[in-house]
Amino acid sequence: MKRLAGVLFLIVLITLVVIVPPSEAAPKNNGKSDGGTLNYGEYGRPATLDPITSNDMISLRITELIFNGLVGINERQEIVPELAERWEISNDGRTYTFYLRSDVTWHPREDEELRPFTADDVVFTYNIMTHPKTITSLKVRYEFIGGVTKLDDYTVECKLKRPVLNALAKFSFKIIPQHGPSTPEYLTREDPFVHKPIGTGPYMLKNLTADREVVLVANENYFNGRPHVDKFVAKPFADQNIMTQALMFNAIDMVVLVNPRNIPELQGDKRFVLQPYNALSYSFFGYNMRNPLLADKRVRKAIGYAVNRQEMLDAFFNAQGTIISGPFAPGSWAYNLDVRPLPYDPQKARDLLQEAGFVQGTDGIMEQNGEKLSLTLKVPIEKENEAVKRVVLAFKSYLKKIGVDIKVEFKEWLSWKESVFLKHDYDIIFASWVFDDSADISSLFHSAEIGPWKNNFGAYSNPEVDSLIVESKLTLDHEKRRTINRKLHALIAEESPYTFLWTLTNYAAYNKKLRHVAIHPYKFFSFADHWFIPEEEQK
Repeated sequence: MKRLAGVLFLIVLITLVVIVPPSEAAPKNNGKSDGGTLNYGEYGRPATLDPITSNDMISLRITELIFNGLVGINERQEIVPELAERWEISNDGRTYTFYLRSDVTWHPREDEELRPFTADDVVFTYNIMTHPKTITSLKVRYEFIGGVTKLDDYTVECKLKRPVLNALAKFSFKIIPQHGPSTPEYLTREDPFVHKPIGTGPYMLKNLTADREVVLVANENYFNGRPHVDKFVAKPFADQNIMTQALMFNAIDMVVLVNPRNIPELQGDKRFVLQPYNALSYSFFGYNMRNPLLADKRVRKAIGYAVNRQEMLDAFFNAQGTIISGPFAPGSWAYNLDVRPLPYDPQKARDLLQEAGFVQGTDGIMEQNGEKLSLTLKVPIEKENEAVKRVVLAFKSYLKKIGVDIKVEFKEWLSWKESVFLKHDYDIIFASWVFDDSADISSLFHSAEIGPWKNNFGAYSNPEVDSLIVESKLTLDHEKRRTINRKLHALIAEESPYTFLWTLTNYAAYNKKLRHVAIHPYKFFSFADHWFIPEEEQK
């Protein structure tokens, strides 16, 4: 599973009065051809297509094509104007005034005239995003904003509750239209807008096919100039190996995330570019602490000791990754290298279970007060890819050796999300997080984020963790924040709400007919309006 969560790249700024010169619309009459279709493969299907209720990476990538933020981030990871052409920041760092572009229009619905983007849409987005009835993981991300006020049609003022490190970069959240959702106060997953969104971005949603393909077409009125490629089509796959074969047989033009086991096959084919990108991500087994058996830290740690992560990484992912120890993505400044990953130690696992009051039954399964240690592991995608299947079966085998019975259930993606995030009907999950700023883990581990469709799906609660998360967000001292996050890393590693596994090396693969490809490490399609296909290679 992708995203599930995220935060923003660290860009340290001086919070003084800053005036940015107006941005120029990107020239598209630059010798690059317009036209052609890009069919790309995704492992799974998007749950929603709007930027507020979405919490998976497949959806996020689509929203990056449809919507814009007040600011964006360029290929050099610099903050640049987007819907705001310039801004001012007060000396105390608590007031941000954004001067909006006046040449932006919303994607038109059928038989509808173009509507202008204005300050009303910015105020509307903030209000609907923070409404108590809107279920979104964004609330905790933007709680530092005290309010957004319209000064005139093209000026908004954002008051912060307190000065915040890297606040400007956080205004890259996507703006939605005031006339978009059917309910003007809040947004739900039942609103037609979340499946048929309209934005200001380079691509417009044309339709969702019966096969759940998402078809996007170029926005002729895009304020930065019409994108080159006429059409983007997101094709869902339930099996990563089949997706790679579809690329090999020219049924698709791009795979967003290549299965590591397929990399050697693609490396040897001159038709394709295999491009690495450094997403901040990791995989994990996550626990539902509503189950009294898993509420005991000793049981969770026993599972961690029972799993041979290095053996799985080497065998199933061609050693294309790094074993991790805690809740921050490796490669980030917040990761605590002094905390070592749990070693493979099945005897230590058995000792912990005995310490927790378990004894081995006649069938080899550990029992406590007559209750067997039998747990359900739910995995997304019914026709799972080979690597995931092998990880899951290996996990089951490792746990059997210490007397824990694991029942595996493979579920269709949307059904899996409902089981985990809404109904909380599971014991263990196997999933991944992808971060756009590894320093904010509040939506994952703060107790306020327990509830339907929230990212703390396991109901993990620890007052000390809550306090450290809040302290980290309040400090303006970067080194102090690093120290706090190192404490968080060590504490959460010890608590083991997850068994932290590994971060994999990410690769995209695409047909060489696609040119000028630059990939955003988290949002992927941020620069896709500059991609092009030479006329002679267009289908």
